[in-house]
Amino acid sequence: MEELIRKANTLVEALPYIRAFFDRIVVIKYGGAAMENDALKASFAKDVTLLRFIGLRPVIVHGGGPQIGQLLARLGKQSEFVDGVRITDEETMDVVEMVLVGDAGGQAIGLTGKDAGGFLRVRRLLGPGGRDLGRVGTPERVDVSLIRTLTKEGFIPVVAPVGVDADGHTYNVNADTAAGAIAEALAAEKLILLTDVEGVLGDDKRLIQQMSAGDVRRAITDGTVKGGMIPKLECAVQALERGVTAAHVIDGRVPHALLLEIFTDGGVGTKLVRSKG
Repeated sequence: MEELIRKANTLVEALPYIRAFFDRIVVIKYGGAAMENDALKASFAKDVTLLRFIGLRPVIVHGGGPQIGQLLARLGKQSEFVDGVRITDEETMDVVEMVLVGDAGGQAIGLTGKDAGGFLRVRRLLGPGGRDLGRVGTPERVDVSLIRTLTKEGFIPVVAPVGVDADGHTYNVNADTAAGAIAEALAAEKLILLTDVEGVLGDDKRLIQQMSAGDVRRAITDGTVKGGMIPKLECAVQALERGVTAAHVIDGRVPHALLLEIFTDGGVGTKLVRSKG
């Protein structure tokens, strides 16, 4: 009986969030361990399906990093990164498209930035000192009319972050960056980044449950935040400043992390909000 009451209390706790987020768009960057572990993959799929059935409009941006690296390794090709961005030559671009394109099922609709006349328009991204990163792009413009229509019709868009430039050439786009740009263009309620860490950790290595955009900048400046978390947070802060209501960095290794973050009072990761004033 106690277990049944606990479950009922969980539903009651979720009710105001279900009401508040009804018909709102949530952009989720799917990557890391959640893409590699079969149990976590099944958990994530159920969570996203539940979001749709209770009235939210989820949009998935498919990272695919581990799978791309594994396939490249099998082909005898070494992955090389600069500031978290995969250097992408012509051969690697072929592998990126093989892994990412069309990974969808059920009510999911697989898309790439090349669809609908190139809805993810990009330009070539250069590394530090003007270093050539190959076929790596950064978003310039996002036409989300197709994504918006699909979500209204009850479908779940699964977007592979492959963009196209003005000349029709395809480029690999960092999935966090693509998710942020798509969330901005949709004026999404939430941008959620799945990672392989708890969230943002403080100097004491404990989870920071909420940060403002100003808090994030200070944490980057003083070195509290380091490494691969920096571009994720920069992407999230930019999305907040361009109209996204809230951003979240959560641990994709936790079963049902998505539901726990959205529908419980405490959440399980770090919530990022706009600075006041």
